[in-house]
Amino acid sequence: MEKTNNTIIEPMCGRVLVRKDDDKSITKGGIVLPDSVKIPTITARIVAIAADVEADITIPLSVYDKVIVDPSGAIPVELESDNKLFIIPVADVVARFATAEEWE
Repeated sequence: MEKTNNTIIEPMCGRVLVRKDDDKSITKGGIVLPDSVKIPTITARIVAIAADVEADITIPLSVYDKVIVDPSGAIPVELESDNKLFIIPVADVVARFATAEEWE
């Protein structure tokens, strides 16, 4: 569950709530990206997980994990002025960032 503006958001039925990372207008190599460029995935942090996802040991996701998501099925949650909260199906989480220690 995520509490925002005195409202609690609890994802249901195989979904997670993510907060989208800031958009990048300049790549690490210094290339400036125009506003019209659409990147098919975004990075985000998980802020809440549906109970069924949390209970499923085959889905290695936790709150605060940094993930890459496919935004095509994202549902915006308009509770904050910066509008960075989205509810997405867990199937749209395409990757999770991990440290080398986690893989050992």
